[in-house]
Amino acid sequence: MGNVWIGAWIASLIIGVLVWGLIGWAVLRYRRKDEDAPAPRQTTYHLPLELLYTLVPFLIIGVLFFYTVKASDAVLQTTEEPEVTINVIGQKWSWTFNYMEADNPDVGTDAHSIGTLETIPDLYLPVDKTVRFNLQSADVIHSFWVPSFYFKMDVIPGHPNSFEVTPNRLGTYDGKCAELCGEYHALMLFKVHVVTEEEYEAKVKELAESGNAGEKKLQEALQAVLPTEAPEEHK
Repeated sequence: MGNVWIGAWIASLIIGVLVWGLIGWAVLRYRRKDEDAPAPRQTTYHLPLELLYTLVPFLIIGVLFFYTVKASDAVLQTTEEPEVTINVIGQKWSWTFNYMEADNPDVGTDAHSIGTLETIPDLYLPVDKTVRFNLQSADVIHSFWVPSFYFKMDVIPGHPNSFEVTPNRLGTYDGKCAELCGEYHALMLFKVHVVTEEEYEAKVKELAESGNAGEKKLQEALQAVLPTEAPEEHK
C-alpha cells in the first residue's frame, strides 16, 4: 500500500511538472508584446495532437490501475491457517474484540473485550504473527481502520468481511471507525497494542479470568449497556 501511494505521488509530480512547464512555456512564448500584434495562429482538428492527449492519460491510468490491482490482491491474500484469529464486531458505538484462542495450548480459552462510550477498548496483537480479522456488524455499516496499517475494511450487517495483517513493530497505535455510522460515530475509537507473544497470551488469559471468557456473539454485543448521552469527557 505504501509503495502504491508513493508511486502515485511520484507519477503525479512528474506529470504536474510537465504540465506546469508547458503552461509556463506557452505563457512566455505567446505573450502579447504589442497591443496591435495579431493573435497566434489558431489550430483546430489537429488529429495527432488530439490522439496524443487522449492516449497518454489512458496509458497513465492503465499503469496506475495495474499496480493498484496488484497491491490490492497482495493485501487481500489470506492464509489457510492464520496464527491468530480475532472476531471483531462493530456496534453502535464501539467495538467488541473476540480472541479465538481455545485451540491454542498456551492459552486454552477464548476471551473477549467490549468497548462502551465511556471506555475505549484495547486490541492486543502479537508481533510478527499473522492475524486474521473477521469483521461483523451488529447494526449499521462501520469501517475498521488502523491508519498505521495503511488499510481499512467495511464492517457490513449480514456481510462478513475478513483480512489479515502481520504487525512487525511493537507499539501502541490508534484505531477508529472510518464510516459515518450515527450520532456517536466520532467516539468509535480503540487502541491497538502490538506486544510480544508472551504478553499477548497473558492478556487473553487475564481477560478470561476476569469474567470475559468465551466469544461474544452479535446479539450479545447489541445488548451492551450504552448511555443515552455521550459522557462529559467525550463531549
